[in-house]
Amino acid sequence: MNPIALKQFIREILNEDIGAGDLTTEALVPNDHASSCVFVMKQTGVVAGLPIAAQIFQELDSSCEWVSCVEEGEEVSKGTIIARIIGPTQAILTGERVALNLLQRMCGIATLTREMVKKLEGLDCQLLDTRKTTPGLRQLEKYAVRIGGGTNHRFGLSHGVMLKDNHIAMAGSLSQAVERVRQYVGHMVKVEVEADTLEQVQEILTLSVDAILLDNMDLPTLRKAVDLIDGRVWTEASGGITPDTIRSIAETGVNGVSLGWLTHSATSCDISLDFEGPKGA
Repeated sequence: MNPIALKQFIREILNEDIGAGDLTTEALVPNDHASSCVFVMKQTGVVAGLPIAAQIFQELDSSCEWVSCVEEGEEVSKGTIIARIIGPTQAILTGERVALNLLQRMCGIATLTREMVKKLEGLDCQLLDTRKTTPGLRQLEKYAVRIGGGTNHRFGLSHGVMLKDNHIAMAGSLSQAVERVRQYVGHMVKVEVEADTLEQVQEILTLSVDAILLDNMDLPTLRKAVDLIDGRVWTEASGGITPDTIRSIAETGVNGVSLGWLTHSATSCDISLDFEGPKGA
């Protein structure tokens, strides 16, 4: 992750929550009071986001001591202490909600990703995310996908060409669209084109493209498309994929399956921050 962008992001989300100050904590907790607290996983899940949570408390007070009790990407059971934070109580209480929000979200995405990765075991097929991320959280959500064992698709619009139906319609034809983007981006940028029929696949194969996104195809059509492509370009299946169908889709021989719901529909994990006691007690 970009450390400069991450630091700026942490400051922004803390400022969003704190505003002019944490009225409750400032009223109740002396400046010199210190505590030890633990983050507890309240369900089975995959841990992701510990370094980010640590930076949140460091940003509030550099004297905060963060101890990760498990590894990033580790599957843990309900009741597992995943981290401990020791330091000024004001900083801990002020950063609690922001840290929990991110940890819960990232662990949820990593957990769902790991579940889908397991469904692809034994197959030469990548599990891919998409750009269907929460605005402002893409860097962290795609990181959580990687921690869960998935692979990141392009991070943003500047990380590759993806020609979809609207682009092709605006260009006038598929061949014109491919020709124009190739002239614009040069040879260093990959070009992927969306297809939802076998006729489109055949036309795409006559053009200079690097990958084909096979969109919303049923299994028989998808198998025919993969046979037709015959390894000439990289293939990706997308659209209408569920946990129940992901393996059968991967078994068609596509190189990857992309799932928007890895990030837009993952359920956050249940994690709590529990007070252990005053520091040194």
